[in-house]
Amino acid sequence: MVKRFLSAEASEILAMSASELKQSIKASEGRIILSENVAPREPYIAECTNAEMARAFGADLILLNGLDVFEPVVAGLGQDEVNVVERLHHLVGRPIGINLEPVDLQAKMMDEVLTISRGRQAHLETIQEIEHLGFDFVCFTGNPGTGVTNSAIIETVKLAKQEFSGLIIAGKMHAAGVDEPVADLEVVQALIDAGADIILAPSVGSVPGFQASDLTEMVKEAHRHGALVMTAIGTSQESSEPETVRYMALQNKICGVDIQHIGDAGYGGLAPVENIFTMSKAIRGQRHTLAMIGRSINR
Repeated sequence: MVKRFLSAEASEILAMSASELKQSIKASEGRIILSENVAPREPYIAECTNAEMARAFGADLILLNGLDVFEPVVAGLGQDEVNVVERLHHLVGRPIGINLEPVDLQAKMMDEVLTISRGRQAHLETIQEIEHLGFDFVCFTGNPGTGVTNSAIIETVKLAKQEFSGLIIAGKMHAAGVDEPVADLEVVQALIDAGADIILAPSVGSVPGFQASDLTEMVKEAHRHGALVMTAIGTSQESSEPETVRYMALQNKICGVDIQHIGDAGYGGLAPVENIFTMSKAIRGQRHTLAMIGRSINR
């Protein structure tokens, strides 16, 4: 039987298969935090990577944003490293994931399109490359203005299920510039049918009109079919006052989510570290927060 993530040592976590990691997260009962950071941007503190800083303040999972998989640059890591994932595993002792964006060239846009490099887009070659690099999970979603649609995400999940052995997180945390509903039950079911392990949904209080009742129904539907749910603060509110982050975190937990994402809109492409710490204390208390930040990654 797999140990819950909340109580597992770094060596146990890094030895888990994708299915074991999913079960370990599920067993932690809504007390897992994912911190996203902009990989190539100069880090919050120059002497270490944003991944190390996020882990030190309570993050369980690390998600790299803005990383071109064909020319991977993680600021603060040192570019003589052979494999950025292996090096980050060594430094933080936690699962490492990456954003890939399923851009839809036919998307009905609400604003101007932001063109991103091919190494950041979700297609066969990038999915094969993240498998080669050894990422533990991938998140198929869209940054602002990139033209990522739900239909493109669904088709990408189907492809990734054949090519990638890690966990698949999929969904939208905001519109990504596209004029369509960010999330609904129909999309949730389609993502599950496509093979997504974890459904991505907006955090309560982040997307206008997306209510706690909507999130609760999405969670129930996902759990009914064996999928997990991750809420995302992807609307720059990760840099709000700690009280705002605390409120959002508690509301999401009440709705039953399994993982809570905190975005990268802070200095150096990382959420303010006090807000990562605030989220951690809000959803799992001081005991588990201090155990998380104090436990050596050499265990």
